[in-house]
Amino acid sequence: MPDLPPIENVMVTGATGFVGRYVVRELLAQGYKPICVVRSPGRLLAQHADVAPERITAVVGSLSQRDALQHAADLSQAAIHLVGIIIERKLQGQTFQRVHVRGTRNVLDAVTGAGIRRYVHMSALGTRKDAVSAYHRSKWEAECLVRDTDLDWTVFRPSLIHGPDGEFMQLIKSFLCDLVPPFIPYFGTGQAKLQPVSVKDVARCFVDALRVQESIHQTVPLGGPRAYSWLALYNACRVRMPGSKRWKPMVGQPVPMARVAALASAPPLALAELIMPSLGKFRFDAGQVQMSQEDSVCDHTVAESMFGIRMRDFEAELGDYADCIGH
Repeated sequence: MPDLPPIENVMVTGATGFVGRYVVRELLAQGYKPICVVRSPGRLLAQHADVAPERITAVVGSLSQRDALQHAADLSQAAIHLVGIIIERKLQGQTFQRVHVRGTRNVLDAVTGAGIRRYVHMSALGTRKDAVSAYHRSKWEAECLVRDTDLDWTVFRPSLIHGPDGEFMQLIKSFLCDLVPPFIPYFGTGQAKLQPVSVKDVARCFVDALRVQESIHQTVPLGGPRAYSWLALYNACRVRMPGSKRWKPMVGQPVPMARVAALASAPPLALAELIMPSLGKFRFDAGQVQMSQEDSVCDHTVAESMFGIRMRDFEAELGDYADCIGH
């Protein structure tokens, strides 16, 4: 395989999101200049207030604005596409098809139009054609679009990504430390397994892929070194999270009941979220209920070998950042 062309500027979508913030930071640490397609340049620069403004370029736009995507691509020699949603918000125009499929198609069109070769894509563990959830099926459609190009692509499929400013850990903190709800909910038996992976490791792999030729045309799973059942994960968090109310019981919701609750609560919560966005963290849909019953595990040594890293242990990481969750 020939050497990759020099890469200085990297187009990034989703730069102000949970993973995106860490990817931008890692790009800067490795000497790249992020070219970020964002709705709010002020938010992007505030997140990196300690960085000289000329080291980051903000292009105002979204996945539906082809001109903005093309402008960002024209300034870049590689692209990292991170944008994704875990739940549809149709009142806000966010659907899996619009974000995962059409958004990816628009990014790919911009990238190929700019003559970019190197492309790195965010997918998810469990993605497959016949998946039970619309989320995973739309991720599969997006992957197919990527593989059908002539780009030097890499697709990453992470398990649960964790970090102090991620929505999942903020939700867990709410369950464990707040008085409401008076119990810790989970779906089904709570025995399905997941393999939490540090957002720092995810960012490192995405950026390292720009220079690791062995990752080209590979679909790489990302997981931490240990798998947990949902119940074991809650217990690990309960022990290490300051302020956790250990008297709160863990209460399982039967899957059929949880699916009905998801459908019944969707309209009122969707409206309430427009008034109070913080309520969004409590929303879930039937697809998430089903996904929680599937194992989300992988061979973490694939990425370790490919990128020469050691994945961080979840409990050790949580011990380091538990005080900072939500801050």
